[in-house]
Amino acid sequence: MGVGGAVTIDRQRWPAPAKLNLFLHVTGRRADGYHELETLFQLIDLCDEIEIIVDENGLIVREKGPVGVPPEVDLVMRAAHLLKDAVGIPQLGARLRVHKRIPMGAGLGGGSSDAATTLVALNALWALGLSEGQLAELGARLGADVPIFVLGMNALARGIGDQLMPVTLPERWFSVIYPGVSVPTGAVFQAPELTRNSQSLTMPGFPLPGFSGATLPGHNDLEPVVVARYPAVREALSWLGCRGNARMTGSGACVFAVFDDRESASAALIDLPSGWQGFVVRGLSRSPLLSRLEQQNQRE
Repeated sequence: MGVGGAVTIDRQRWPAPAKLNLFLHVTGRRADGYHELETLFQLIDLCDEIEIIVDENGLIVREKGPVGVPPEVDLVMRAAHLLKDAVGIPQLGARLRVHKRIPMGAGLGGGSSDAATTLVALNALWALGLSEGQLAELGARLGADVPIFVLGMNALARGIGDQLMPVTLPERWFSVIYPGVSVPTGAVFQAPELTRNSQSLTMPGFPLPGFSGATLPGHNDLEPVVVARYPAVREALSWLGCRGNARMTGSGACVFAVFDDRESASAALIDLPSGWQGFVVRGLSRSPLLSRLEQQNQRE
């Protein structure tokens, strides 16, 4: 109870970190239309936040969400309903608020991370007891990147992004630029000029070849498609490329460069052109979502 007998609402806050694709190779296309990939996921400390109040009235309500995204298509709402339907408990309810810091349509995985955080958090708050593997399987129905955020570790992904192998990456800082445009992932993958026969970079042994200091292994097969169609991404890549080893993440629109320290990453964003957003971010070895889950488990 609160002051004067008022009920205190337990409003839970859960982090949803972004990711970078340090490289992204399209190695083939399957008969069902899905693409075979090889990509290296790096979690970063740029985070959205999902605010949750658990109810037992059977209703799932989004009280705050991304501008321009209706609740029925919001991955947070879809994740909550998918989890509830999977366990078949009608009285489960929740009120959700999505606080966005990760730009949308930017290749940083914000929507997928929000969905993963919703699955992990509600699994704990509703005391469902589903395993990480079960949550990842549900998440894969929402998007190929959702399982990596459920796993909460840096990983090499193969297949359609569903074969994950956790990896240890060097501690690095990144300059990230969002040039103010949103890039639709589906259209990029369907582009006829997309290269779909890249050779695998990785071998059974690690560390990855060429990943030392401020260098990056491999390439991003989606980058040539996006820069040809979106001049703003091409300009951002060229601008940042004069300051570091620049690359596009995912299907864009964000571009990034890797540095050994925060000071160098900050210096790379000095005099950032008007209309662009710049972020100095730290590479994470473990998702803050996992730490938040441990805190929740200790409370119970």
